[in-house]
Amino acid sequence: MSKRIPGLYKRGTQGIWHIDKCVRGYGRLHESTGTSELAEAERYLIRRLEEMRNANVYGIRVERSFRQAATRFLLDYQHKRSIGRYAQSLKILDPYIGDLPLRRVHQGTLELFIRYRRKQGMRANTINRDLAVVRRILTLAARLWRDESGLTWLETAPLLQLLDCDDARKPYPLSWEEQARLFARLPEHLRDMALFKVNTGTREQEVTCLQWSWEVSIPELKASVFVVPGYGVKNGEDRLVVMNAEARAVINRQRGKNSDYVFTYSKGKPIDRINTKAWRRAREEAGLPQVRVHDLKHTFGRRLRAKGVSHETRQVLLGHKNGQITTHYSAAEIGELIDAVEKVSWSGSSAPTLTLIKNENSRKSPAVGRRENVKLV
Repeated sequence: MSKRIPGLYKRGTQGIWHIDKCVRGYGRLHESTGTSELAEAERYLIRRLEEMRNANVYGIRVERSFRQAATRFLLDYQHKRSIGRYAQSLKILDPYIGDLPLRRVHQGTLELFIRYRRKQGMRANTINRDLAVVRRILTLAARLWRDESGLTWLETAPLLQLLDCDDARKPYPLSWEEQARLFARLPEHLRDMALFKVNTGTREQEVTCLQWSWEVSIPELKASVFVVPGYGVKNGEDRLVVMNAEARAVINRQRGKNSDYVFTYSKGKPIDRINTKAWRRAREEAGLPQVRVHDLKHTFGRRLRAKGVSHETRQVLLGHKNGQITTHYSAAEIGELIDAVEKVSWSGSSAPTLTLIKNENSRKSPAVGRRENVKLV
């Protein structure tokens, strides 16, 4: 009876064979064979030893699939706020390039994926986010990730050309009449979240994740603000959220519903998103199918500008990255910010007429736009 090759041992309840072997001159080999069959595990070990020899003696790289590289990328960057978006892109990409060796992933092999996404109706910017993840992984494989022999996973990263974003959707700030029409058709829990969002300029994630522990009282002003930690903000900086009368009323309606999260639904259960079927149905019924959740943030910013609020103040209120320490303010400064947001509240607004220039045929031809006067009351 032949002896088992040294360096193999079983691990786990399923009895999977693992390798733990020091190879003279090549370093240590420590990984799973992925099988519970000894014969197959031995063949895997022999192949890996041969790959190490080829890499050290002849400089031949171990051939790895894009799926292997994608798996390492997700593990290495699981702490990133955008990891969910990366995982979503890689899941869509996997049927097209997951099995391909890294050296065969390039612009040509991605064309089928691009055509598929185009056929789905995805805009260029959305497809580019997927392609950017591929480009990032290939760059890491060519410049950072190295095997036991010191060779990078990929010799060189190919040039990936992103699509021209000539179909990007323009922001759509709402008029007061459109806001009333849309909000009247939303269920109560979504209406409160949308009302808070359009009065504070917060992003969807900042609203859905808003927690009571982030509320900070300002006794001098008899008011409070929220400070969203950087891990819950797109730009990574702590986010100061200042509230006007409308936003404060929304917050007060939520008190006592949940001990942790501000916005909840059905017996205090936290809400994951605003962009639900109920949101999409409401905008269709309101005759506003083009309106996205993010347009509420655009609406807030546009109303601040129409009221003459300075660019610097708008940056703070919208949570834009500006290089300043955004959570260190005196009571007087916060008071000024509150005065600014009160200018765009429904109850306190003496809003001027806002001239909206909309091009109804903007998607068809560069025709001259139609000019509308919308009274903001």
